[in-house]
Amino acid sequence: MVARETERVTLVDSSGSIVVAALLGWAAIVLARRAQDRVQITLGRAGGRGAARSGRILGIIGLLVAGTAALALGFWGLLSLFAE
Repeated sequence: MVARETERVTLVDSSGSIVVAALLGWAAIVLARRAQDRVQITLGRAGGRGAARSGRILGIIGLLVAGTAALALGFWGLLSLFAE
């Protein structure tokens, strides 16, 4: 959206957010797995089972968004390459 409003930021410049989304999604999945292990070790007394499940779901969504953005950027690059 920023790339549409200003000429200083292009779509390719904003592709760094794809990497950030992928890394944060992966980190959320890893941390959710650790939390689930902790819940298993404490037999659920520590709580947090729902938070771990939510973190895993949000991490998967983050990875899916990053993948979708990478595909969109790739197709945009191909279309702009062949349009010339």
